[in-house]
This record gives sequence, structure tokens and C-alpha cells, in this order.
Amino acid sequence: MSTRLLLLADTHVPARAKRLPDAVLHAIDGADIVVHAGDWIDVATLDLLEARSRVLHGVYGNNDGPELRERLPEVARLSVEEVEVAVVHETGPKQRREERMDAAFPDVDLFVFGHSHIPWDTVAPSGMRLLNPGSPTDRRRQPVCTMMTVTIEGGRIDATLVPIG
Repeated sequence: MSTRLLLLADTHVPARAKRLPDAVLHAIDGADIVVHAGDWIDVATLDLLEARSRVLHGVYGNNDGPELRERLPEVARLSVEEVEVAVVHETGPKQRREERMDAAFPDVDLFVFGHSHIPWDTVAPSGMRLLNPGSPTDRRRQPVCTMMTVTIEGGRIDATLVPIG
């Protein structure tokens, strides 16, 4: 059995885009689980993802107001097949990130985060995989906007950064 995840973060609707790109909406339709690592900005975006996703897990970010914070946790945890997943918005500086997250989340296999708008794919000393999908609406210093797809099968984690044209 394999499970397909779509990783999103920092959608910033409507501050950075009026709506989610069509590529994101199509990717939601193909995912078994959608994971959003915060900075939604708009409750309507949460409502849309809840309605469109088979399963949605998300957290609030530093730019999310009280309505979103009432509906979303600061940290989300889920199990996908044999993989323990944690989701947060912000991890602090990139220096020593892997070591800090190892200490903070010792039982996690896949750690998803956002905030920087910069895609990230590394492995911590413990073997925990750290993924940041970037932003589908605000590329900041990146060449293009991005999201990530992940396939989990038998404990194996395969991640692909997906550019959004």
C-alpha cells in the first residue's frame, strides 16, 4: 500500500494571491492526505481545503489570526502507514535545525514545516526527514513558487518538489 501526501505551506491567501493556483487544486484532488504547515491567512482557504481534501492536517502560522488559531493546532501529529509525522509552522534559524528538531521531536520520522517560503529537504542525525514545501503563492527569493508531493510506502518516504508555473 502507498499513501500520497500533498505538502503546502505559506499560502497567504488573499495577501499574496487572490486564490490558490489551479495546480494546487488539482494536486489536492490526487492526494490521499493534504498537509498544510501554516500561514493560511484566510479562513476561506481552510474551508476550501477541508471541503476538497480527503484528509486534511494543518497548523496555524505566525500570520494566522484568532479564527484560524481556534480551528488549528500549533503542532499536528499523524501516523501514515509506518511513518510518524509532525507538522509545525516555524522552526527558527536554519543553522542546526536538524539537531534542534531531533531533540524536540525524538519519535518523529517525517517533519513538515513552513515559514521561510524556501523549500527544504534534509535528514537529521536520527534519520528524521525534514521537508518544507516552500510557498505556492509567494516565491520570495526562489525562482518559482512550489509545493511538494510525498509518497509513503512501507516506511519509505519519497518526496518531490513541484514547481508551480
